[in-house]
Amino acid sequence: MTSAIKSLCQTLNLEENSLNVHESAFRFKAHADFIAQIEPNNPNDPLLKQILPVQLETHIHPDYKYDPVGDLQKNPTPSLIHKYHGRVLLMASPKCDIHCRYCFRRHFPYEQQINQRHWQAALDIIQADSSIHEVILSGGDPFSLSESALVNLIEKIEAIEHIQTLRIHTRTPIVAPSKSPQTTFLGWAKSSRLNKMMVVHCNHANELSEKTAGLLTLYRDTGFHLLNQSVLLKGVNDDTQSLENLSHALFKQGVLPYYLHQLDRVQGASHFEVSDDIAQTLHETLRKSLPGYLVPKLVREIAGEPYKTPL
Repeated sequence: MTSAIKSLCQTLNLEENSLNVHESAFRFKAHADFIAQIEPNNPNDPLLKQILPVQLETHIHPDYKYDPVGDLQKNPTPSLIHKYHGRVLLMASPKCDIHCRYCFRRHFPYEQQINQRHWQAALDIIQADSSIHEVILSGGDPFSLSESALVNLIEKIEAIEHIQTLRIHTRTPIVAPSKSPQTTFLGWAKSSRLNKMMVVHCNHANELSEKTAGLLTLYRDTGFHLLNQSVLLKGVNDDTQSLENLSHALFKQGVLPYYLHQLDRVQGASHFEVSDDIAQTLHETLRKSLPGYLVPKLVREIAGEPYKTPL
């Protein structure tokens, strides 16, 4: 057991030997902000389950893949993924502030794909295709870049005349708000001509805090539209009350629920899967108990399809 996991157990007052920990090449990683939201003395805490590497990850499932959403099939040049009409995904960084154990890119060949030297080739493709109106920054997590590198990349995107919208997909404001970009990034945002979307990733209301509320207010005040996508995870949020609480907590912090994803079937994460029948039952219950604007779309991403598939 690594020193990081030993430290986690000590912080949370958990017995190491009872957690069934199993470490792998996809190493444990979590920021102190996220760990502070985990309930001590609770081995079944829904936040802990998202980050703790366990023996179940070694199970090889015949229906699970190493590239479950077909990223590498739509990868015209390193760092660029072009699946959907009118928009492209630019992978800005190979790093994250947290390693979620269900991550659909846990096996992604980042060392071959993401480097700042790849950015210009990707930008050249975007520049040459006037049908592209939106660039999505992803990774890893784009907010793991230094602020200067992040803003430098964004300004290059903004210089392409036919780009109208910048969308940033990030988990950092939720799991590591104290290190999420502010000064330089916010300065750019206040004067940008682009439509600005930020899609954060929060799976459980307990991930939110006063720190996340303050940070999200700053982003909203500089013109970002804030949406959330979550993943339906067994033992984490696969009950109506957790999902209701999440929608209400997000809205209180100025974020609208956007997507509730069925698990991407990445090898090593099969123990998190919730059946479609249960997912649809939960979603129907949410429709009855929440106003429509707080009900996320229940979807699955299927490799090769031109859009997320509603369930």
